[in-house]
Amino acid sequence: MKMLRYFSKYKKDAVLAPLLKLSEAILELLIPVLVANIIDKGVNGGDKAAVYIDVSLMLLLGVVGLAFSIAGQYFSARAATGFASELRGDLYDKLLNSPSKVTDKIGVAAMITRMTSDINQIQNGINLTLRLLLRSPCIVFGSLIAALLIDVKVGLIFVAVIILLALVVAVIMRISIPKYGKAQKELDSVSLTARENLTGVRVIRAFGIEDNETKEFERKTATQRKLQNSAARVSSLLNPLTFALVNLGVIALIYVGAIRVEEGALTQGRVVALYNYMVQILVELIKFADLAVVITRSLACGKRIQSVLNEKDEECACESAKSSDYIKYDSVDVRYGGTEALIGVTFSVEKGETVGIIGGTGSGKSTLVNLLPRLYDVSGGSVSLCGKDLREYSPEVLREKIGIALQKPTIYKGTIKSNVLLGNKNATDEDIISALNIAQAGDIVAEKGGIYAEVEQGGRNFSGGQKQRIEIARAIVKKPEILILDDSSSALDYLTDLKLRKAIADLDYKPTVFIVSQRTASVKSADKIIVLENGRIVGIGTHEELMSSCGEYREIELSQQREGTL
Repeated sequence: MKMLRYFSKYKKDAVLAPLLKLSEAILELLIPVLVANIIDKGVNGGDKAAVYIDVSLMLLLGVVGLAFSIAGQYFSARAATGFASELRGDLYDKLLNSPSKVTDKIGVAAMITRMTSDINQIQNGINLTLRLLLRSPCIVFGSLIAALLIDVKVGLIFVAVIILLALVVAVIMRISIPKYGKAQKELDSVSLTARENLTGVRVIRAFGIEDNETKEFERKTATQRKLQNSAARVSSLLNPLTFALVNLGVIALIYVGAIRVEEGALTQGRVVALYNYMVQILVELIKFADLAVVITRSLACGKRIQSVLNEKDEECACESAKSSDYIKYDSVDVRYGGTEALIGVTFSVEKGETVGIIGGTGSGKSTLVNLLPRLYDVSGGSVSLCGKDLREYSPEVLREKIGIALQKPTIYKGTIKSNVLLGNKNATDEDIISALNIAQAGDIVAEKGGIYAEVEQGGRNFSGGQKQRIEIARAIVKKPEILILDDSSSALDYLTDLKLRKAIADLDYKPTVFIVSQRTASVKSADKIIVLENGRIVGIGTHEELMSSCGEYREIELSQQREGTL
């Protein structure tokens, strides 16, 4: 019911479509009456004028009914596509603005399936529903009423057929809805496998495991096909059962009708009219059977989409931190499911400081800095900015203050300029060139032919180090108060990394800088270095202080010296 709000812009279309189809149905119900009149008065009674008049009326009703039908189809399609467009836009916005914890829970493959297949199924369901919502019941119950008015005894056959058909449809829908839900869920797994194989195709080829991955994909599709076939087998019973019940009704109708004609209670024309009404019921119930299958799928998809829209951002009770520190982490805990990522992290940062964060793989470095733009929220404790808990800021206001560059850069199809502009859409060409130079990407611009140089999808025509520098420029062009470099220079050589850190240190607006790295060379010159191990802080201080007081940091430094990394 919550999704009905997406009809707000298409109320007129959503109302006109079923009304026009209803009008077509009413005209269609008049046809058997005219046929009966032609037989009784024209053929049996010899009244040619009645034949001409009734045939002319039938042609007129056909033309008008066709016009109603075309108009109804147009408005139903318009309402369905409009609804799907609004829903897709809202869902896309929800996924983009949800915390990382929510999107991690849903998964990329499931998000893509919901944005494409699920919404398409809902669109088809709405389209058919608007077309048949009033038309099919009108034909079925209109035919029933007409049959009862013509002859009550024969009309009881219609009553029995309709009740039996309603029971069949209800039972089949009850069985098939959960089956279609499982089939759509398994489609997520198929999408995930396909996505992983396509994005990692080079690795698959390098290790020669194409056959293994092909077999795994076939196994997943076979499972999905099995679930789809299971649901389809149940749904496929609708049409034959409908035909069987209606044809049994036709047999009973002809038998009872013949007896009533012999008794003189019915005319031949009225028996033909009753037969036509039974055929109309058959046709409409076949359509309704198809509608039931589509609605079943749409409901299953609707539940999946609604579950995403119902996801709430985690809101934790928080109190404003009373502190003069610019940034303060106070007893911060972070959990991913049941896994502890950060435990009891406490430290403070003054405005304009450069903070280095170092530690082994999985020590919680990225998690720590991801709390600042609220890509994740704390599970316990608090993080404050200017004495105010981050959870009291709106994500938009908070992220406006922060520029972030990640270890794995994301570069989009377009130009170098369009990629850097993602950081600040109002940046001038001079701002962009300045940011690229600070990010040590000036040589890239010169080599590629300027900031309007083409960037292929995923930055395929750029090396890893080049993509990292473009992403750093994207963060710098924003001129943020807080600049986060999350291992974003890992693909750079040491000289370029040194020049980058020096250029950032010389910025005139002096941002607070967080440098995440596994190399001590990248954080040596930081005002404060935080050493993490298994989610806990094991050392805080300058390079010299940590060399004398922190064994973990000293071990990292000495191991890198032995490996000749300095």
